[in-house]
Amino acid sequence: MKQTRHHGLLALLAAALLLPAGCAESPDNPSPGSDVVLTEGETLISLSDDGVTVQGEPVSQDSSSAVYEGADIVFYQSGQGEGYGEGAEQEAHTEQEAQSHTVLTITSPGTYRVTGTLSQGQIVVDLGEESRTDALAVVNLVLDDADLTCTVAPAILVKNAYECGSADTASATAEVDTTGAGFNLVLADDSDNTVSGAYVAKIYQPGTTDTLYKYDAAIDSLVSFNINGEQLGNGILTVNAQNEGIESFLHLTVNAGDITVFSQDDGLNANADFVSVLTINGGHLHCMVDGGGEGDGIDSNGYLVINDGHILVSADQNSADSGLDSDLGIYLNGGTVLATGNMFDEISADSAQPYVAVQFSERREGGSITLMEDEQGQAVAAFAPSNGYSVLVYSDPSLSSDTSYSFSSVSSVTGSRHASLYTDITAFENAVPLGFSEAGGREGAAPGRHRPDGAEPPEGAARPEGEAPPEGEPSPDGAAPPEFPEGGRAPGERSSPDGQPAEQGAQGSDSSGQQETA
Repeated sequence: MKQTRHHGLLALLAAALLLPAGCAESPDNPSPGSDVVLTEGETLISLSDDGVTVQGEPVSQDSSSAVYEGADIVFYQSGQGEGYGEGAEQEAHTEQEAQSHTVLTITSPGTYRVTGTLSQGQIVVDLGEESRTDALAVVNLVLDDADLTCTVAPAILVKNAYECGSADTASATAEVDTTGAGFNLVLADDSDNTVSGAYVAKIYQPGTTDTLYKYDAAIDSLVSFNINGEQLGNGILTVNAQNEGIESFLHLTVNAGDITVFSQDDGLNANADFVSVLTINGGHLHCMVDGGGEGDGIDSNGYLVINDGHILVSADQNSADSGLDSDLGIYLNGGTVLATGNMFDEISADSAQPYVAVQFSERREGGSITLMEDEQGQAVAAFAPSNGYSVLVYSDPSLSSDTSYSFSSVSSVTGSRHASLYTDITAFENAVPLGFSEAGGREGAAPGRHRPDGAEPPEGAARPEGEAPPEGEPSPDGAAPPEFPEGGRAPGERSSPDGQPAEQGAQGSDSSGQQETA
């Protein structure tokens, strides 16, 4: 293992938006008729299957309004033939199903606070193409106990707002400032929000195989954006995704929030080749990929930078994918990171925080407990991801570059638990040493930083045949995705963020420092 220093790579970004909590309701705003409190200048959008209201009035049907209902929804239509696109039959939907959705379009800059439940709907941000170069074209979408489901497309889709970043690959670096981004997704303090979205496979430009549409995440943005909190930063967001969870076409920065993503492809994705920067500056982020046959926990087609936060991610257990995946470099500069999968993507030598990266001799099954100890036999942490894996990456501020670490399988562990990670361990039972090597394949206890050359996934994990399938292709076995990823929760239902039911009779179930035995 090696400790490295990051030389001026990134200063920790402050949250782009801090909305005061507990402010008095503006006299200019109508009472929302609930516990939602508006700050001056905010617009309240109240979702309901019985009718959406804006500022207490029925939503406008006029496309010139700041918020209106009635735009067409983009979806992959059934019965269109081979020249239509690259979607499978399972990804296609009827016109009738699509038209049953309520499409709400935000057309003006401002702060919009969303509350309530809409079981077939979509929120679109579209400030016009000219907004891409207008630094004032900014929308802050505040989720405040909102539950939004779209069964044919993304539930939240950002088409046009200010683009703060550059797509120039020649000047791309791992340092990017998105504080001025044209879209901010804000999780209100003490709120519990659920966003569930479906899948728009690639649709061709008529008569060609060029892409016309490909919106394939539950929350999908064509411009760079931030995920922020309010003052407490404790808002909850659960994303259930039939393909990718949260996606940006350029840059994505996570600053705060308690975010859980259940997806069938990448949990988080920034997808501009050789330029995107996906940055995590804080919050709790848990991504579990399952059910689609492929997918990384977090994937950046450019750089992946983790400065702080609590990040637990699991790649699809039946593919040769990574917990952390990046084309240009992964930087671990702070926070607590646990990433599991069946492939290792190299971590940059400019990372500021030590890490451990190992490949186990035998596949670790989902739910099994892996204990990590230092050279003195002191327990450092224990891991119990829901998905099976062969490669594990772990980093936290307590690790030392001068220490080698060992791993054992244990039958139980007592410690402070947050989802699949145990720390402050006081007891464990039935430890059996595990065989492992550096992620580069070298035997021994000192983890390395190399991609396993030609390494095959463990038994039971199928690598897709040949090259990786093009974007939008169905999973290799052609299986239809379930309605939502297994482990997704209904609104108001609590489960542990790794997708496992909360243990009964435990002595504690979170990271508060209470002890839990598993």
